[in-house]
Amino acid sequence: MTDAKVILMMGCPEVPIQTSIALYLSHKLTNLGLDVTVAGTDAATKLLKVSDSDGYYAKKLVDLDKTLEDIIEKRTDFDICFAFMHNDAGMTYAATMSAISQARLYSIVFGIHAETLAETIEFDCEKIVAKAVHNPVQLQNKLDKVMEEIVK
Repeated sequence: MTDAKVILMMGCPEVPIQTSIALYLSHKLTNLGLDVTVAGTDAATKLLKVSDSDGYYAKKLVDLDKTLEDIIEKRTDFDICFAFMHNDAGMTYAATMSAISQARLYSIVFGIHAETLAETIEFDCEKIVAKAVHNPVQLQNKLDKVMEEIVK
């Protein structure tokens, strides 16, 4: 599925691993030939801009709410969506994407309450769950397996 349009949706950057995993995933998917857009809240995008000031890992960085508006208004859409969630707000963004887009949805559920949060997902998606807050390696390994499946 090379050339697919992919969106990474980042909500509140309260949990430390979100920024590093978003940069990692953006870079890996871009290197696999996918067209990656990273959409985030104001705080999330500011963290990415500081962490990747030259735009090496996250080449397309956009406002999450504006992008959702563009999808609703049919100005754009995506083939694949990775929705980061560690709280109810992240869940709401993913549920919204599920309702307005035809994208294949992957919910990246992380943080202290990852398992509990993942159990409350009521929309169609593939769940990638890791009780990770500071150490991104478990989540990274799970995402590597998902990326292998995407490019088959």
